[in-house]
Amino acid sequence: MPNKILIIFAHPLFEKSNANNAMVNNIPDSPNITFHDLYQEYPDFDIDIRREQELLVLHDIVIWHHPMYWYSCPPLLKQWIDLVLEHGWAYGREGHALKGKLLLQALTTGGRKENYCATGSDRFTILQLMEPFCQTAKVCNMLYLPPFVVHGTHSMQEEGYLKYGTLYGQTLEYLENKDLVLSELAEFKYFNDYIATKLV
Repeated sequence: MPNKILIIFAHPLFEKSNANNAMVNNIPDSPNITFHDLYQEYPDFDIDIRREQELLVLHDIVIWHHPMYWYSCPPLLKQWIDLVLEHGWAYGREGHALKGKLLLQALTTGGRKENYCATGSDRFTILQLMEPFCQTAKVCNMLYLPPFVVHGTHSMQEEGYLKYGTLYGQTLEYLENKDLVLSELAEFKYFNDYIATKLV
């Protein structure tokens, strides 16, 4: 059975993002992949909590696809997390709705990869900066995967957009049709690097 994937997409300036357009345009046309654009669905931030919870239940893998906004996510995705992941449903003694589901972050950032380290201008690694999201997944009994990260979008050329767009599509196709061996992921900081080993 193929895995069902829910892409929770949050980009308030999607029309201006070449990198995200390339990624979204490479999402496979599959009945098992649901693309859910939060800013299109909820321009007034009036989130339908029950609908969102129903979507989550119907899928095996959840992807939070968003640009890096001040070392976090855009405000609508933060509100989605605050409202949808309710106590007694997503976490807590009676909250088991998401148990065992996989969570992947697909991130775009203008900063170059070498900036994200102790000696770089951003001082921390992507994994360190995304630790609150990782902990959120753990509290909800989800399995947090290494993130899929696109660096350097501010200086990227068309070739780079095409490269990462293609790789994102291949990542989704792999997640849909293959079961991950989680122990294999332990040595990888980025899902990009892991998936590259599967495409050779």
